[in-house]
Amino acid sequence: MFKPILLTLFAFIGISTVSNAQSFAQEVGIIFGPVTLQSDYGERHDFETNVGNRGIGIGLVHFINFSANNNHETFFSEHVKVRSELTYTNTNLEHFGRYVEKTPPTLGVLRLRAMNGKSNILSLGAQGEFSFIKIHDFENNVGSFSPYISLGFLVSYYSTKVSSDLGPLGTIETTPAKYLVPSDGRQYGFSSENGIVLSATAGLGVHYKLTTMSDLMLECRFQSFSSDWVDGLNPNKDLFKENKANDWQVWLNVGYIHYLEF
Repeated sequence: MFKPILLTLFAFIGISTVSNAQSFAQEVGIIFGPVTLQSDYGERHDFETNVGNRGIGIGLVHFINFSANNNHETFFSEHVKVRSELTYTNTNLEHFGRYVEKTPPTLGVLRLRAMNGKSNILSLGAQGEFSFIKIHDFENNVGSFSPYISLGFLVSYYSTKVSSDLGPLGTIETTPAKYLVPSDGRQYGFSSENGIVLSATAGLGVHYKLTTMSDLMLECRFQSFSSDWVDGLNPNKDLFKENKANDWQVWLNVGYIHYLEF
């Protein structure tokens, strides 16, 4: 199950070795911040749902910087970095929105209110980071800013748990009816499970030149998964048409980046 992650890790080691051999500049850092998982918990387009199912994320990042002084200057080398990363996010999940706020509450409302979950996601991958200003100009000016956009792909290992305050799930007394219907090869529309999926990420951020050898960064990123089971819920899409999209998350992170010397 961990083979895709190991293969990706070995690929990053190879990239780092090649970059060192070519005298490319390298940077390492740490990022952390709040994350929200947009999933089958709660109501679509509901603000409380969007911000309520939140957690925390942390990651290690490594940059290959092609703008080293001994490299020939090109548009690519002055505007693009390759970033590899290992990230971990943890999110607590519950239902929000009008369907759990009805009064007086019906049995269905009580079952929704009682349902909760947790999702842990470990991601390993790479992305390209495009800077809007020349990297050399940024590096040579302490106190300057460098806005960027990023795009990449990751392999994500998820571990999710679904439970209810009313008791074990799988009976009409504890489980909302839509989640008792078989879905996507599972016995029910819920599943406490582990798995590996692919994910795509896109981000918008800015670097701040703190010192000659370090940066601060602020980034907002979107990460979309190739599965709808990352949160542990996936009502049968043939019957419940509101279940349209796979799970995705938004992560606002800050970070500290240090330039390596070889």
